[in-house]
Amino acid sequence: MKTKNLSRSRAELLLAGVIIARATSYMFSKLILKGMGVFNLLGVRFILGFVLLAALFLPRLKRLNRKTLLAGAIMGGMFFLVMTAELNGLKRTASGTASFLVNTAIVLVPLLEAVRTRHFPKTKTLLSVLLCFAGVAFLTLAGGVRFGAGERWCLVAALLYACTILITDRLSHSGIDTLAAGIVQVCTIGVLSLVASFLFETPRLPCGSMEWIGIVMLAVVCTGFGFTLQPVAQSGTTAERAGMFCALNPMVATTLGMIFLGESFTVQSVVGSLFILSGILLVELPERKFRKKHLLRKQVKVRCAE
Repeated sequence: MKTKNLSRSRAELLLAGVIIARATSYMFSKLILKGMGVFNLLGVRFILGFVLLAALFLPRLKRLNRKTLLAGAIMGGMFFLVMTAELNGLKRTASGTASFLVNTAIVLVPLLEAVRTRHFPKTKTLLSVLLCFAGVAFLTLAGGVRFGAGERWCLVAALLYACTILITDRLSHSGIDTLAAGIVQVCTIGVLSLVASFLFETPRLPCGSMEWIGIVMLAVVCTGFGFTLQPVAQSGTTAERAGMFCALNPMVATTLGMIFLGESFTVQSVVGSLFILSGILLVELPERKFRKKHLLRKQVKVRCAE
C-alpha cells in the first residue's frame, strides 16, 4: 500500500517538525552517553521505538510487501552508520558543534548529485561549500588550532547523512509505503545496534529515572516521530529542499545545549554558525533563480514562435 501523496507545503511542514524533533536527540543523548555505550543507547532507543510503532500500526505492517521491506532495511542500514558516527562525535564534542558539523551534509547533497549526474557544480554551489567549510573552521577552532576525534567523527557522519538523504529521496519516490518503510527503518537500526552492542560493548538497560526519561523521549519523540516520518515527508519534496530544512537542526540543538547543558557559545562560534547557515541556504537560492530565468526564456521562445 502506498502512502497518500502530500502536497509540497504539507510535506515540508511535516519535515520541519521531524527535523526539530530529531534536534532534541542531541541533548538527551549527550546526557545518557555519560553512562551507556553508543550502540547500547541506539539499540534500546530504536527497539523500544519499534515496539511502540508496531503496536500502533500492526495492520499496516501486515500488508508489508518485499519492495517496501527492502527500502526500509536499506534506509535503516544507512541511518545506523550515520548514528554510529554522530554519537561517537557527540561523545567527544559539544552538542551544538556536533549538530552544526553533521548538518554540513546539506551542502554535500548537491555536490554528490553533481557526481552522480556527471555535471560540474555551479559557481554558487561551490561558493556555498567554501562558506560552509569556513564556518566549520571558525566553529571547531574556537579554542585554538584543534581538530579532534569528535569533529572528525561528525564530518564522517555528515558525508553519510548526505548519502542517506539522497537514497531516501530515491526510495521514497519509488512507490513504496513510506510509513511502513519508516517503521522497518527503525527496526533495522535497533537490531544492528543491538548486535554491535553485544559485539563491542557490555549492554545494559537504563538505570535511574533520568536515563529512563531520556530513553523514552528519544524513543517516542526523536525516533517514533522524527525517524519514522522522514520518508513520508521526503516523498512530497525534493532532496535539495529536504536538505535546506535540516538547517533547523543545529539551531535547535545549539539553543537546547546552551539552556539545559550549560554549553558556551562564543562570538567565534556565532560567526562560524552564520557562515554555515549562509552556505546551506545558498545551495537552494540560486536554483530557484535559475528556474525562474529558464521559465522566462521558454515563455519568450513560445511567444516568438507564435
